[in-house]
Amino acid sequence: MMEALNHTLFLWINATPDSPAWLLSLATFIAKDVIAIVPLLIVALWLWGPRDQLQSQRALVLKTGMALIYALSISWCVGQLLPHPRPFAIGFGHQFLSHTADDSYPSDHGTTIFTFALAFIFWHRLWSGVVLLAIGSAIAWSRVYLGVHWPLDMLGGFLVGLLGCLASHLAWQLYGQRMLALTHQLYRALFAMPIKKKLGSRINSAGRRVSHGLTRRPEIN
Repeated sequence: MMEALNHTLFLWINATPDSPAWLLSLATFIAKDVIAIVPLLIVALWLWGPRDQLQSQRALVLKTGMALIYALSISWCVGQLLPHPRPFAIGFGHQFLSHTADDSYPSDHGTTIFTFALAFIFWHRLWSGVVLLAIGSAIAWSRVYLGVHWPLDMLGGFLVGLLGCLASHLAWQLYGQRMLALTHQLYRALFAMPIKKKLGSRINSAGRRVSHGLTRRPEIN
């Protein structure tokens, strides 16, 4: 029953040789590159923001990171217990994106982006999570459209993302604040020396400019 539904939905979404070239190119970009928003947002939230919000942003980064670790671990376990071939591995539909013929369920791309989107819905702002959910839906569509995933692979990624967020929330209640404090200490230890060197270089440069200005002889007209 579910497999028949999976096949029907796949054929409804999957591209064909007659599909527009521009749509195939757009889908390829979404399928391969848009997932990069995850590490970019993590770095941006950790490094930049209003001073009074930086602590909560870093807590969000850690909770989301924990959720991703839990979700991808669950995804791997599910993949081992319920292996499922990709569409092109059984000669089903049309493939327009190069991919290894490993197991497809649940989707790692779907798991990652949906975990991130759900984390923002639960722990950040609803609108930001909804935007990420829309991006995740686009990624899910593109990978089915290009023939490397089944629709239920993406649904599985969404459900695993929910479990990852739940596990992260429970773990945060137990040791989240300690982890946040430890991560701050590690961050300061790693970046204290480069920051000091950069500040020292700027101070020395400014000092040389001031000294040069004081010792410069006035011109006589």
